[in-house]
Amino acid sequence: MKIHEYQARSLLIESGVPVPESHVVETVEDAVAAFNKIQAKVVVKAQVFAGGRGKAGFVKLCDNANEIKEAAQFMLNNKMVSVQTGPEGVEVKKLLIAKAVDIESEYYAAVVMDRSKRCPVVMVSREGGVEIEVVAKDNPDAIVKQWLHPHLAIMPFQVSNLVQALGFTDKEQVKSAGKIIRGLVDVFYKYDCALTEVNPMVRTPEGEILAIDAKMNFDDNAVFRHAKLQEMFDPTEENPMELRAKEHNLSYISLDGNIGCLVNGAGLAMATMDIIKLHGGEPANFLDVGGSVTAEGATEAFRIILSDNKVKGILVNIFGGIAKCDLIAEALIVAAKEIGFEVPVVVRLEGTNVERARELLKGANIEQIIPATDLTDAAQKVCAKVA
Repeated sequence: MKIHEYQARSLLIESGVPVPESHVVETVEDAVAAFNKIQAKVVVKAQVFAGGRGKAGFVKLCDNANEIKEAAQFMLNNKMVSVQTGPEGVEVKKLLIAKAVDIESEYYAAVVMDRSKRCPVVMVSREGGVEIEVVAKDNPDAIVKQWLHPHLAIMPFQVSNLVQALGFTDKEQVKSAGKIIRGLVDVFYKYDCALTEVNPMVRTPEGEILAIDAKMNFDDNAVFRHAKLQEMFDPTEENPMELRAKEHNLSYISLDGNIGCLVNGAGLAMATMDIIKLHGGEPANFLDVGGSVTAEGATEAFRIILSDNKVKGILVNIFGGIAKCDLIAEALIVAAKEIGFEVPVVVRLEGTNVERARELLKGANIEQIIPATDLTDAAQKVCAKVA
């Protein structure tokens, strides 16, 4: 789960991190009112789940009410298009009006899970304000890391090591930088985060150390434990088909191809997408119906796939274990009758009750359903149908 920058700022403030004054607004009038409250130069930032805001013109410095009005009108009435959004862009519904600060130096700080060591790691760098992936590739020595105990979190000596790596020596700056690092760790542990990041952390000409941008991701499987995070969830920023799938306990991710996939098991779903690519096709989605899928859930899975206008063919790949092949076959037949298949559906079934499943599909005599003998045969047939 992701949250907006203004929400991430609120969690940092809760953990004692120094953050400039800011207000979130949804109208041009409220943007001007926020500027009048701050009574200083401000930065206007679009609140969307996509990077590249500055290059797209959706982060603007403003000195007066007229500039604020112009920036807010532009952002709220135009879609933001960046490398991360694709050409279709995304709508902007909220703006962050934050007090601008003069910047002398920029730094990076984050906490993320290191899966290779099975524990969180704090990363800091003197090269803030740019993509950390670029720093890691071009100058990996610029990133200093401290691995954390899963229960004890960050220790004082580790905070000291990280602050020293950032080059702070002034007593007040050391204190402020330490607050930011401890605050990031506190939020990470408290809310079951996958990532807490401040980029950039800045030093002003007056010597203040502040967090002026924040990004946070959370473990979806732990959100149920945090009422505050549930309130922060913004469904308008999510793919509606992915939300629909989640309501039926289906794992669905929309992709850019034209071959829909319905598979039981995440590993099998990955292998199915790989073999589609191998034979020249492009998957339109990742859809794992799971081992305990019901007939209703499987039927809904077909509805979700078919609601994607990009889909020109479907590959059903079921290895029947807990999820029985005949249940999927029945769902296929129901979906064909209720929805209607206007695209070819190639079906590969193996495992529990596979013979009965094949009899059901044969008896249904649905022209658009094409049986396959194995996964390679299925991939070749569906790729040929959409070519």
